[in-house]
Amino acid sequence: MTTTRIAHDSLVDALVNRIRDDVLARRYPAGSRLPPERDLAASYGVTRTSLKHALVRLAQAGLVETRHGVGTVVLDYRRHGGPDLLPMLLTHALGEGTDGRWLVEVFEVRQEVGALVAARAAAHRGADQADALRAQLAAVTAARDADAAQLAEAEVHRMLAAAAGNRVYELLVNSLLKAYLEVRSLFRAPFADPAVAGARLAPLVDAVCAGAPDAARTAAEEYLARTRELMLGR
Repeated sequence: MTTTRIAHDSLVDALVNRIRDDVLARRYPAGSRLPPERDLAASYGVTRTSLKHALVRLAQAGLVETRHGVGTVVLDYRRHGGPDLLPMLLTHALGEGTDGRWLVEVFEVRQEVGALVAARAAAHRGADQADALRAQLAAVTAARDADAAQLAEAEVHRMLAAAAGNRVYELLVNSLLKAYLEVRSLFRAPFADPAVAGARLAPLVDAVCAGAPDAARTAAEEYLARTRELMLGR
């Protein structure tokens, strides 16, 4: 078995990524068992302790399951995975150059969920939340560079989810943002000019702050469709 040594920096993170890629590339197909821990650790050039930490994280994501007396079994992620698996799937797809469907599907859900969240936020937001949204919009506009504007804009979406008054929407938005933010360097185009980015976002924030659900839904759909075009070039 070939040994591939991983640097000690962020060792468990790197190991999670390597095993994830091997599982998603079907080196270990769904239903198969991973090699015994001693052999698997040796193949990646890590200790069994590091391997165990990585396997726990992969199990939490729904990629594998450790069964007593059986070993670690690869799961069908489409049956067992949850939203927390999205960052892994998207990162793998981009790394392998097979991002087409995953990117499109993530952005589709982002737009659909974003519209629902915006409408609910407009109906349920409090006065303090409206003030906070306006302040965060100003932070987008005044950001020092594209990355800062991108992060400030992501915070707007978290605040909209919180204002929606449903914690499930907050968790869904968190999962979508986590998938997006881990690869955000590829999608900075809409934020190259923070002032323009803020102006593009303003109708959505204004509609939510005005307590207008229908207008907020429409503004969210238009905003997210436009940013998707800028990010994906289509």
